[in-house]
Amino acid sequence: MQDYRWLHEYCLNRFGSAQALEALLPQPRTADELRAIADDRYLSTIALRVFRAGLRHSLVDAKWPAFEEAFFGFAPEKVVLMSAEHIERLMQNTRLIRHLGKLRSVPRNAQLVLDIRAEYGSMGNLIADWPEDDIVGLWRLLARRGAQLGGQSAPRLLRMLGKDTWAPSEDVVAALKAQGIIDKMPSSQRDQAAAQAAFNQWREQSGRPLCQLSAMLAFTVNH
Repeated sequence: MQDYRWLHEYCLNRFGSAQALEALLPQPRTADELRAIADDRYLSTIALRVFRAGLRHSLVDAKWPAFEEAFFGFAPEKVVLMSAEHIERLMQNTRLIRHLGKLRSVPRNAQLVLDIRAEYGSMGNLIADWPEDDIVGLWRLLARRGAQLGGQSAPRLLRMLGKDTWAPSEDVVAALKAQGIIDKMPSSQRDQAAAQAAFNQWREQSGRPLCQLSAMLAFTVNH
């Protein structure tokens, strides 16, 4: 695998200057900023991620005020009490995206938020304190304990929240394959660990957050 110096020089050559490159790179939220996000905003973002999956994001976002109203502002203490019958009635609400499986996931993920609150004090504490050098472990926790948060949903959720993570996008996976780190989409713990180790090495060499390294790696894939 190539070291960070190669990655940096490749991106500089592609974009012409350090200033141009830096302007393209994301910036994660700080731990204090993540801790300050209320649990209802975490639940809202989790639900938004679930509904965005497979749909045009602009369509989902335009309907989100109606979701906020239908789900009591995503207060987890209220949402968790929504019965199966209540959820089925929401299928008649034309202001919502009427996907029963995704609607059912919202109370289940409200339970996740409440369980995490009981264990860690708040969802923000868990997200903020999770070590970036094992970010794939947080993906697995969310996928295992949440509803409809498997596959790429957990890393994409973390990106939406501002938690530092690398993301297994098509370009990132292609770049990791080109460097011989993995040979397919990293869905297994073994492949995720191999990719995580590579990102940890680049992070140590550069001091950059994972999200920036992920973006830089994607830039090495030619279209």
